[in-house]
Amino acid sequence: MNKAEKKSMFVYMQLATYISDLLYRYECVIIPGFGAFLTQYQSAKIDVNTHTFTPPGKAVMFNRQLQTNDGILANYVANVENCSYTLALQKIRNFTGELSLQLSEGNTVRLENVGDFHLNEERAVQFQPSENGNFSTAAFGLGSFTTQEISREVYRKEVKALEEKAPIHFTPERRTAPAYLKYAAIGLLAITLAGFGGMKFYEGQVQDHNFAEKQKAESLVESQIQEATFVFDNPLPAVRINVPKEQGKYHIVAGAYRIEANAQKKIDQLVAKGFTPKAIGVNRYGLHQVIYSSHEDRLEALRALRTIKTTESKDAWLLVKELDK
Repeated sequence: MNKAEKKSMFVYMQLATYISDLLYRYECVIIPGFGAFLTQYQSAKIDVNTHTFTPPGKAVMFNRQLQTNDGILANYVANVENCSYTLALQKIRNFTGELSLQLSEGNTVRLENVGDFHLNEERAVQFQPSENGNFSTAAFGLGSFTTQEISREVYRKEVKALEEKAPIHFTPERRTAPAYLKYAAIGLLAITLAGFGGMKFYEGQVQDHNFAEKQKAESLVESQIQEATFVFDNPLPAVRINVPKEQGKYHIVAGAYRIEANAQKKIDQLVAKGFTPKAIGVNRYGLHQVIYSSHEDRLEALRALRTIKTTESKDAWLLVKELDK
């Protein structure tokens, strides 16, 4: 393997790792100019033929039609490799160019923990997900396992053999309690009922007394309110508060979600942290976008983005778009 081939393999390994990391966080990861990886939840399964138990998880699929850059992968590469956004885009272009070249030469390209790419007879890109790829954080560490089939007939025979080998006969013995215990129990029950009745009678008297006193207090307060006169010599001036509306075409994006409930969950989390987030609708890829804030001035938006990347999330990015009023 020459130096160029080694460098190409290194790029494959790095980009595959970045894509795998992002699939745990996002439901859609786009490789600009090549396609998009989409994740879908799958419940736990049992294969009755092989007796294999598979845990729940998120399976990955590939869509060749989604190729427009949404900034997620490029921002992640720039943050991890501590380089500029432009250089990160160039690295992604080199990756997609090498990937397309290998496919055109009839080779199968493997992205570790993600899946394999190849061309079919019609020269269309085909994707085979990795068997070990489970991008659900809730199922992290869980793996499939196989168990032996339990034969009910064999179980019945073993139980029957044990019963025949060592039969157990049990005859319950009826016990009679002494007479004085019966009288003691009857006396205790009578005392309990008497105490309960007395307690109920006392509670009824207390409730009646409290209700009468409450009526007296309400009548007294009502008469005092009717007789009272309130005079303010120096009334305070009215205060008017103007709440600024979120406007502007520069938006700091917190995330994009295929399920609207996940977008609302992100909004609730940001509100709890003191932000004023909002949803700005569905983009062309069918993802619900959530933003930290909107700004009219570009420099102000960049300063806010720099602060959020430092203190909150390195995955935040800037969207320039006029929103519908």
